[in-house]
Amino acid sequence: MSLTLQLVIRLLVAGVLGALIGYERELRAKGAGVRTHVLVALGAALFMIISQHGFAGAERFDAARVAAGVVTGIGFLGGGIIMKKNHVSGLTTAAGLWVTGAIGMGAGCGMYLMAGVCTFLVLFCLEVLNAYSIKFGQREVTVVFSSDDELALINAVESLGKQAGHFNIYRENGKYKISVDMRVSKRETALELMKRLKNIQGVELDSME
Repeated sequence: MSLTLQLVIRLLVAGVLGALIGYERELRAKGAGVRTHVLVALGAALFMIISQHGFAGAERFDAARVAAGVVTGIGFLGGGIIMKKNHVSGLTTAAGLWVTGAIGMGAGCGMYLMAGVCTFLVLFCLEVLNAYSIKFGQREVTVVFSSDDELALINAVESLGKQAGHFNIYRENGKYKISVDMRVSKRETALELMKRLKNIQGVELDSME
């Protein structure tokens, strides 16, 4: 098999493995889907190919330096996904992109078995562990209430007790509104939380994210 064909196969393997992880993310309606993960895997694989073969004739050649640069670059990409509206979110997707880059690098240097095993473990972590793990701790939710009465909004926040954190009252379209950062139990589903918030007297639930 010619070297060119081997390198093409490496790129194809990286793209397919990245697509598998991206497809799982799209099924969960995450921002980074198939295309993003495929691009990350292909880019990482090509960087590895370049590091191994593009500078092989140079006097000072170190393939590891290119790999280190790829890891750093993907870290910045993940950071852009995590920060959204001044809130930390998307940690799992960012970590998935980071490991997809590693999978692409593995495929790019010809370590097909390790790249395939890692892909399986990533999908196992994202699907199986997510489905069957017990939900411990709390998660942060931002909710917006509206009312014609400003005092009713304050009473609504008081009714949330210790779950309510930072809040901001403002006026929009002739109504008073309040945005509240809440910390709720991970055991409480989004539907259960929405029903509970809708039962608060004197206010309307505008949004929950």
